[in-house]
Amino acid sequence: MRENWTQVALLALVQLLAMGIWFSASAVVPQLVDERGLDSGLASWITMSVQVGFVVGAGLSAIFNLADRVPANRLFAVSCLAGAIANGAIAVGEIGTGTILGLRFLTGVALAGIYPPGMKLVASWTKENRGLGIGILIGALTLGKALPHLFNGLPIFGDGGLPPWRWMIAISSATALVAGALALARVRPGPFLAANAPFDARYALRVLGDRPSRLVNFGYLGHMWELYAMWVWVPICLIASYQAAGWSVAAARFAGFGSIAAGVVGCVVAGRWADRVGRTRATIWSLAISGGCALTAGLVFESPGLLTAVCLLWGASVVADSAQFSAGLSELSDSRYVGTALTLQTSLGFLLTLLTIRVVPLAVDALGWRWSFAILALGPAFGIWSMRRLRQLPEAARMAGGRR
Repeated sequence: MRENWTQVALLALVQLLAMGIWFSASAVVPQLVDERGLDSGLASWITMSVQVGFVVGAGLSAIFNLADRVPANRLFAVSCLAGAIANGAIAVGEIGTGTILGLRFLTGVALAGIYPPGMKLVASWTKENRGLGIGILIGALTLGKALPHLFNGLPIFGDGGLPPWRWMIAISSATALVAGALALARVRPGPFLAANAPFDARYALRVLGDRPSRLVNFGYLGHMWELYAMWVWVPICLIASYQAAGWSVAAARFAGFGSIAAGVVGCVVAGRWADRVGRTRATIWSLAISGGCALTAGLVFESPGLLTAVCLLWGASVVADSAQFSAGLSELSDSRYVGTALTLQTSLGFLLTLLTIRVVPLAVDALGWRWSFAILALGPAFGIWSMRRLRQLPEAARMAGGRR
């Protein structure tokens, strides 16, 4: 048992180190806007290009069952190397915006070989406590994505220009290389890993055809409708709110980091709770709280202190359910194809994020920050409906040791 949790902790560490490349460019969007005069559409594509790359990479991985046919630690290490190179190239020389978007796309493709295999490896080391195990992993992933916002609040990085934002891109790439080396040297699959799966390009379609798996994926889609739009635009909203009130921009950047990093606590608490009371109950509560925050955040835009408090609660709840959708799918799927099922789930979810990441700035332009986040509450509402339907099915007893 001690070895199991040692491996989970190691997997959490490598995810934390690798995930900085995801939001490294998103965190410096204000600097890039000032330097290059980007409009809101191009600013959105700094993040959306990563999502597109992830969807393409995850889709190909699901079709060819890569996460179930290639040793996960090797796939993880190679993907970290590729992602570090693509991300780091942004900081080299004076490249055009189109090239930056292309490199961000390639970074997203590489991330498809980091995130789902990591969840599969945690699932191979956990069973009764799988919700907690994957919750710890997602918490580490969340912190890794938040770190660029923390760095961006430091004086050395916060004012834009040549070394600041380029150094932050370089640092995130370096930590991804360290993650890949650790994964190759120390990470290995656990005792609950099924035998290597034969190639089956149709398994992804069977996951979508199975009603319990489809409902847990619907819940995940409701969660993803909200999650990445919140992560991308809440730090920008906080900067706008703090500036309007004459507060420190550096403090706003730290608040943005805190709003995302709060998800670490949410993931761990929800993971432990879900293993005890059930996946559907934990996800429904998380969705309800985060949906309420989506409706509330814009209404308190003119009060930076109150907005920060709402965003901290939102950040803790918006990702708390993520691991439980993944854990639930791993329990409902054929054990030989857990990696494929998780890769498909994330591919569909990240495809959906392209819409909401783009919709929020359009809403800001049309309505201002006061109402721009309200549309995100539609996702939690759909997720709650899906998980209530799943809870009524007998197959739901296969999750969390029968606790549904």
